[in-house]
Amino acid sequence: MSSDPELQSRGRWIRTLGSLREMLPGSFVERRRKCGKPNCHCASGEPEQMHVQVVLSILSQGKLQSLHIPAELVEEVRSQVELHKRFQQAESAICGINLRRLLRRKQSKDGREKG
Repeated sequence: MSSDPELQSRGRWIRTLGSLREMLPGSFVERRRKCGKPNCHCASGEPEQMHVQVVLSILSQGKLQSLHIPAELVEEVRSQVELHKRFQQAESAICGINLRRLLRRKQSKDGREKG
């Protein structure tokens, strides 16, 4: 195993990627709305009386789409969207490490060419 802390860190990030295979892109959104039925409890307009609607908001082919999520899938979809956030954190960390390593190698090479 390498003694370079950055390589060790990069390796840890890469090993986490396999656990992210079920990730979903987009934003998990919970909205409260009235159903439109005049005798429903939601007709009062009070936020706590309104119906909860859960959607997955995604950008697909340049257009924003909202996908209704049935109640039985809410927790699964919520966790899959959270996995995508973890993927983005891993991507940022791995790319940051790789960029720092490239800049150090470039700086080292530039120093040898001047000397």
